[in-house]
Amino acid sequence: MSQYDLVVIGSGPAGQRAAIQGAKSGKRVALIEKREVIGGVCINTGTIPSKTMREAVLHLSGYNYQNIYGVSYRVKEKITMADLAFRVQHVIKTEIDVTQAQLSRNGIEVLTGLATLKSPTSVLVTSTRGSNEVSADKVVIATGTKPAASPKVPINARTIINSDQILEMPAIPRTLLVVGGGVIGVEYTCMFAALGVRVTLIEKRPRLLEFADSEIVEALSYHLRDHRVTMRLNEEVQSVEESSATGGVIAYLESNKKVPGDSLLYAVGRQGNVDELNLEAAGLKADSRGRIAVDENYMTSQPNIYAVGDVIGFPSLASVSMEQGRIAVAHAFGKPITSNPSYFPFGIYTIPEISFLGKTEEQLTDEDVPYEVGVAYYREIARGQIRGDTTGRLKLIFHRDTLELLGVHIIGEGASELLHIGQAVLILKGKVDYFIDTVFNYPTLAECYKAAAFNGLNKLVRA
Repeated sequence: MSQYDLVVIGSGPAGQRAAIQGAKSGKRVALIEKREVIGGVCINTGTIPSKTMREAVLHLSGYNYQNIYGVSYRVKEKITMADLAFRVQHVIKTEIDVTQAQLSRNGIEVLTGLATLKSPTSVLVTSTRGSNEVSADKVVIATGTKPAASPKVPINARTIINSDQILEMPAIPRTLLVVGGGVIGVEYTCMFAALGVRVTLIEKRPRLLEFADSEIVEALSYHLRDHRVTMRLNEEVQSVEESSATGGVIAYLESNKKVPGDSLLYAVGRQGNVDELNLEAAGLKADSRGRIAVDENYMTSQPNIYAVGDVIGFPSLASVSMEQGRIAVAHAFGKPITSNPSYFPFGIYTIPEISFLGKTEEQLTDEDVPYEVGVAYYREIARGQIRGDTTGRLKLIFHRDTLELLGVHIIGEGASELLHIGQAVLILKGKVDYFIDTVFNYPTLAECYKAAAFNGLNKLVRA
């Protein structure tokens, strides 16, 4: 039996950062990955493929230039799934190479095979080459998630697919049903709508992206409708069947509606990858969605076992998962680390992007906090006109009395990059008038911060 200081199960963003933090702490580390390639869902089927596909869609369709040169501006007239997959595969390969080099530089031993817990300190690794049991003082579970399944929706990997199977679609459909109004469902809805596909989005809740600011979500919803997306909110799928007459699919809703389409994407949540871990042998258990409960340091009920990343649930963001892995291992080996989850940023790669951090208006209202809002629109900023982005906006929420910045919410191209200016001010407990006194490059979208600050402070003067 091989002995390590730390064994990490899963090589996605959370597992990578956990392993690297262990190595940086001078520990002997083993990283176990079930796939023949490292990177987990993030690199192979999730974050990297979907964001690369988004860029390919924007480029090939000429989407970002349509407001400047007209809707006829396209790099390629007939876009195929092969066109999208070509770029995706290139980026995946590069990311795998980069990750392998990083793990190698840090002296991390990568073990390929299925990991099964034998006890709180030992793990059996099984592959086609045989079995090997390893032990460690500390274990980190970072196995990620898989698409959730439903008996109502019979996935066939052709016309009825989940999010891991997008690039396996034989062709871009003329009409697409998307079941699920969470991050994954909405991101793919935007991509296919940008390609000219008639998309119907079915969501059982009354609004999309319930954790995001309602004004920002309403702006996205307006944009989707403008691109001929039909949104059926407060609707739940009763059953789905293939249509022999059309070769497509039909979704039957609880409200007795019948919605036809060429293909259907089922994107209602994800399930923790814990079925093969044998958690019981280590004295652990997961909930009905495969999520493992942890404390503020990501420690499970077993003090030497930690769990990080999507397998512990919300927010299930690659950036947050990386930080969770780092914090967990630092805590495991007594290394002090300062990190505040309330300041973790959100990036949603819809078209246009949404990014935010801090409080929403709804949260502040519930907490009886006096606040004011300042908004700047891309169309009023020179850079927005140059880029042809007339839908974007940046929203600042700040305390009416102290002027402390409480939240930043952005929709528009580049939102996930632009957010980090506000992130720094918010973390440092800065005030909204910081943006008034700061000079931004001209013309840039960063000027939205100054315009939004003026907009908000002017409301205080008039009040």
